[in-house]
Amino acid sequence: MYRKGSILLPILIVLFIISLIIAGGVFYFYQQEHEKNIQLQVQIDELNARQRVTEGKLSETKKLVTEFQLRFQEAKAKVEKLSNELAQEKTVRLEASNKLNQISVDLEQQKLLRQDLEKRLNQSEADGKLIKDQIKIMAKEKMDLANKIKNLESGVNNVALGKVVVNTDKDAVDQTVKWPTKAINNESVGLEKKAESSAIKLLEGKIIVVNKEYNFGVINLGSKDKVSVGDEFLISRAGRLIGELKVEKVHEAMSAAGFAAELKDLIKENDLVTQKVK
Repeated sequence: MYRKGSILLPILIVLFIISLIIAGGVFYFYQQEHEKNIQLQVQIDELNARQRVTEGKLSETKKLVTEFQLRFQEAKAKVEKLSNELAQEKTVRLEASNKLNQISVDLEQQKLLRQDLEKRLNQSEADGKLIKDQIKIMAKEKMDLANKIKNLESGVNNVALGKVVVNTDKDAVDQTVKWPTKAINNESVGLEKKAESSAIKLLEGKIIVVNKEYNFGVINLGSKDKVSVGDEFLISRAGRLIGELKVEKVHEAMSAAGFAAELKDLIKENDLVTQKVK
């Protein structure tokens, strides 16, 4: 009996030591896992914080993209407007150049006409001077003839001569110029005014840009069309309703409006948008 007790005692001691070793190992591994869990939780918290920051940056990026998209469209519209104005200015300049050339030609013709008129005037002056000289000669001859007649009438050598009378009759020619008169009849035109109904006209436009990444579109209606943030528009194509848009940002000539994610593959550029009745 004593011998059995002496054998069991070392076994128990060994088992106890093994138990302590196992318990210590388990506690050690528990501590390691606990520390790892703590570290993982810290990392998870950091990742969540980074995710929130990233989401904030993503939202800001979305706003910036929307803003840049609108500015790009406005710049594009301004460029097109300037191009049209430049084309009109070129047309006006071309017309002005053609008119200037025509004026130069007309001026040259006027110079030639003036030279011709001056030549004619000089010729007329020369002819007038010649006529005056001839008139003077004729007047002198007339005076000489009158003196001869007077001497003859005085009864030279007692010869009575009949009185010579030279009568110059001038026929007055009345030229009556009759100017044609044109009767102008003014007809009164009656203007009919049609009464217009006071029904509210819904705004209509179209989608000019679709951004599928951030689920928004740009429509060609803006503050000048009295569009405001929160207005809703119905999207349709060929008479078929596709979905809805809600205005998020308004500029003068265009607006950015968001749509549901499931519509991003259905909406296309040039789709018709109609203001939704409130």
